[in-house]
Amino acid sequence: MKHKNWNIVKRIGITLFILILCIFPLVDTNSYHHIILNQTLVNVVVVLGLNFITGLTGQMNLGTAGIMAFGAYSSALVSTKLGFPVLVGLLVAIVIGYLLGRVLGFPSLRLKGVYLSLTTIGFSEITRLIITNWTTLTGGTMGLQNIPSISLFGYVLDSSTKVYYFYLFIVIVLCFTASRIIKSKWGRVFKAIRDNIDAVEASGIDVAKTKILAFTLATILGCLGGAMYAHMMNYVNPTTFTQDLSANFLAMMMLGGIGTVPGNIIGSSMVTILPELLRFLENYYWLIFSIIALLFAIFLPNGIVSLFTGDRRLGRFWITKTKKGESSHE
Repeated sequence: MKHKNWNIVKRIGITLFILILCIFPLVDTNSYHHIILNQTLVNVVVVLGLNFITGLTGQMNLGTAGIMAFGAYSSALVSTKLGFPVLVGLLVAIVIGYLLGRVLGFPSLRLKGVYLSLTTIGFSEITRLIITNWTTLTGGTMGLQNIPSISLFGYVLDSSTKVYYFYLFIVIVLCFTASRIIKSKWGRVFKAIRDNIDAVEASGIDVAKTKILAFTLATILGCLGGAMYAHMMNYVNPTTFTQDLSANFLAMMMLGGIGTVPGNIIGSSMVTILPELLRFLENYYWLIFSIIALLFAIFLPNGIVSLFTGDRRLGRFWITKTKKGESSHE
């Protein structure tokens, strides 16, 4: 009964949260706030992908910036150089993501831990150097300018508010899909590979195929997020896709909660929005944000979402802590 009631509360909470997100642009008409929210939605898409390979499967991926760059530049080039509609560019980015997943998935079959991390870092840096030096195609350090906004059957999303609602729809669909995948057979196998790969192999499951699948899901969403970013900003350049960006996505996933869709949303929102809220501190805002993030990492190692799930569900956390204290005194 308690489990059923908790599910009802979750559904009501999710519905109210979506309603608030839908109403917010109508209440707050500040376009800068809309841009921050749009960036948050893009980050959610990318982190949802990173969660499949790093959060669920346990394969460290530090090449998210390179993956995102591939999506951003492929969609932008198709739209600007070839003159195809933006939706075609988005589809091309998804196809590029699929192909990248097949290619990057193979190193994960032989490499683990720090070696796999170095491989993905190398991929990201090679990508950045290519788009920096291939000036005739990518514009080099000047970047690609005048990237067209998304157009849906003639309706151009030429304002931050229009982009917000379209991106919100995409995020809602992807969050629902990611949640279903995590609860499906695929999700259970991903977690099993992370927790005990030897047992998975002994069960007759094709570990190689599953790892490549996880990488493919991560790269598809990463490239889609990159394409969304390019058409939101109407401009991209290589300095955006540095190793710091990959580290930020990893921080989003870890602070929110590894392996969970709500954790991905919370982490992406926190790392994107909180620094902006601390701007009034001027030169000290990033220091304060780093301290806050460090405190969350120390006291909530399973992410902020652990306050609402499992043994640390809000309200039960303090009860459990109190009981442990009483038993130790006895």
